[in-house]
Amino acid sequence: MRFQYVLSEITTGLRRNLTMTIALVIVVAISIAMLGAGLLIRSQAETTKGYWYDRIEISVFMCNEYSTGAGCADGAVTDAQRDTIRQTLESHPEVDEVFYENQEQAFERFSEQFDDSDIGGIITPDQLPESFRVALQDPEQYDGVVSAVAGLPGVQEVTDQRQLLEPLFRTLDGFQLVAFAITVIQIIAAVLLIGNTIRLAAFNRRRETGIMRLVGASNFYIQLPFILEAAIAGLLGSVLGVIALFGGVELIVGRFIAPNLQFTSWVDSADVWAATPWLLVAGVLFSMLASFVTLRRYLRV
Repeated sequence: MRFQYVLSEITTGLRRNLTMTIALVIVVAISIAMLGAGLLIRSQAETTKGYWYDRIEISVFMCNEYSTGAGCADGAVTDAQRDTIRQTLESHPEVDEVFYENQEQAFERFSEQFDDSDIGGIITPDQLPESFRVALQDPEQYDGVVSAVAGLPGVQEVTDQRQLLEPLFRTLDGFQLVAFAITVIQIIAAVLLIGNTIRLAAFNRRRETGIMRLVGASNFYIQLPFILEAAIAGLLGSVLGVIALFGGVELIVGRFIAPNLQFTSWVDSADVWAATPWLLVAGVLFSMLASFVTLRRYLRV
């Protein structure tokens, strides 16, 4: 009998406040979709960082006959200077592996990159510098390697690929902050809407709750239908938000971004599936908590 009564009250409440319930479902759906988007952007940022950090190298360019600078005052790098640079790199504790590239190999790589450009026919092998490409034990720890070789004779320039990727990482972090900021705004809107919905439901059923109070019903028993109404609306909104998230990943990432930008691996439906249980639980618990707090304030039982 108690279960039938609670179920009857939930059905009545949802039917009486249908417009508010639909609005609540939509707001929760948007909030969950934005929360999921924020989680996916964070996952994408970590995936991109991991993908590129494994490939980050330090390039040590050595002097040729055209080089200028303090390290190239004596002209092109000598065999002794080259051996000193190699030994310094290979003995450094932060270095994992060292690759040597001579001028001919540098010219081949340059020709492949600029095959369709006019500049490809102007540059000759002797104009390109020899270099050591250095793979690190920990891509985060690169300052020690740079400082160890930057001032050696025969070294023209030391470049760190991390400097080229930092703008991308900052952009991803910015997208993540924007997504979470929008989520916070949507959560505030959902809180206000849940509060108004529960207050309206409590007002419409003030006679029933008054009778239940007179016959000795507990606070929990009186509040339960209202809390479950919010939970159902939260669940429906969460499901819609997750469906929208799946659609967004499939259409935007799967069909447009991933095929055209293949410089990293991208989030996919598997990442959405991994986040789905947390998003559903978050939507339901958030709605129930907001309903409970509202009832504690506006439903005096």
